[in-house]
Amino acid sequence: MNHATKRTQPDSSIVNRSSQTGIEVGKQTMLLPIDTVSLPFRRRLGLYMTRPEVQQEPVLRPGGRDSNAPDNMCAQFYGTVLHEEGPFGGKYRMWYYAEHLGRNPDWAGRKAKLMAYHKENWFMGPCCYAESEDGVNWFKPNLGQLMFKGSRDNNAFDLPDPMTSTVNVIRDDDDPDPSRRYKMVYEVVPLRRDSTDTMVDNTHFHTAVSEDGIVWKNVRNPLSQDCYLENASLYRHNGLYIVNGHTHTNHVHSEGGAVMGRQGYVFVSPDFDHWLYANAESFKLPEPADPVQRGPDGRYDQVHLGVGAASFGNVCIGIYGLWHNAPYQVYFGEISCDLGLVVSNDGIHFREPVKGHVWIDRSESPHTPVPGHDYHTCLCQGNGILNVDDKTLIYHGRWLNAEDANGVIEAHYSAEIALATLDRDRWGALRIDPDHTDGEVWSTPVRLPDKGCDVVINADGAAGINIEIADERFSLLEGFSAENAAQPAGSGGLDCKVHWPKNNLAELGGQTVRLRINMARQGTIDPHLYAVYLRT
Repeated sequence: MNHATKRTQPDSSIVNRSSQTGIEVGKQTMLLPIDTVSLPFRRRLGLYMTRPEVQQEPVLRPGGRDSNAPDNMCAQFYGTVLHEEGPFGGKYRMWYYAEHLGRNPDWAGRKAKLMAYHKENWFMGPCCYAESEDGVNWFKPNLGQLMFKGSRDNNAFDLPDPMTSTVNVIRDDDDPDPSRRYKMVYEVVPLRRDSTDTMVDNTHFHTAVSEDGIVWKNVRNPLSQDCYLENASLYRHNGLYIVNGHTHTNHVHSEGGAVMGRQGYVFVSPDFDHWLYANAESFKLPEPADPVQRGPDGRYDQVHLGVGAASFGNVCIGIYGLWHNAPYQVYFGEISCDLGLVVSNDGIHFREPVKGHVWIDRSESPHTPVPGHDYHTCLCQGNGILNVDDKTLIYHGRWLNAEDANGVIEAHYSAEIALATLDRDRWGALRIDPDHTDGEVWSTPVRLPDKGCDVVINADGAAGINIEIADERFSLLEGFSAENAAQPAGSGGLDCKVHWPKNNLAELGGQTVRLRINMARQGTIDPHLYAVYLRT
């Protein structure tokens, strides 16, 4: 029985609350089944997560141990991919960080002094660049910037810091200054030792800007070295620049003042120049009930690198590292990492659509194996989620945790960059429960643009779907419900436009409404709803 009442127009006395309780439609607003804030109320419908298709061959490999390449050990995707024309002829651009074997004798001045503290034969950094015509086959252009082992013929950036890690880049066309069109956050590994000759880890991030994404100028060091963060992503959402990463004990503590393992936190800035010293929890996994068992060396699952997030206007989708931890200094080789899926509406606080769901298992995207060895793979995330045409691309890293019995990693330790894909925005679907033939889902309140908007669905079995309009208090509007409900055009696809037979959403321009999406199984028609778009 339909218990929703009917009205002819939304209740105007409450529409002004939409800024707190709902969504205001912009160029495109996206309502996803994995987002229970945008599509909160459901009846007889369940969420079915989509498994991505993982390309087994890496899209980018390290340069090779017998070379003098800056990435002769690792090509790590603590990085970024953008889909745009690059200066070297590619249509995709990648920023990633390298690791190399063998000391670079060309470090000079401050860099040489800092690198003298590093006594191992393997080194983090420098940050590097690649381009691709198709997003699958990549080449490493000669940037001519960094003198490295006797040559500038390499793809490395010459940044002020010699030991670097994650490199997150966004294109910011809203900045009126063209010299700040590209914005970068990169991780710096300070090099110093304490009185016991132990390396002190105060990893934090620096910022830089560029007109072309190739020649970079440091803006400033936004936070002190007390603000430890290993970052996964930089993105802009709700007017804020957000850096998402993991931190742990000595910088943030768990409940009761106890130590804490790796957990996801964010730092924010309104302008990319001034960063708030206070941070916010972004995504956390449970800490052990016993405080003694907590901490970065505890044997429990932790959040590695925070969330690698992308903003899609009203919603952020992200990947986090599900880090299967072991005591770091003693059992490092036992560590592995899978990837989990999370979603956020404010860009700060993320949640899992299905708690504990492993989205990409390391066995599904393994690093290229080393014959005769069974090393763990650690999957890594960054600024790697993007929509291109009819596909969602998810770039991620495969890190081969090749520590031998003596704690030595030089022989086989490596990293490569991989790709997983989905049909565009098909992260998960709402489907009718197995023991029923129909169901419904209601949206959060949505403020329509003054001139209305188009409603488009991403669905299979679209003939079994219709959409009604109600006011914020769930009262169905007569001209937009029942026999006047909207029907999608076609049987299904990524973009199925829906039409109300007698009315137009422009009639409701400026009003706050809810969408009621009805689904019915009819014969061979079994509807799958992946997304609802409101487009201007």
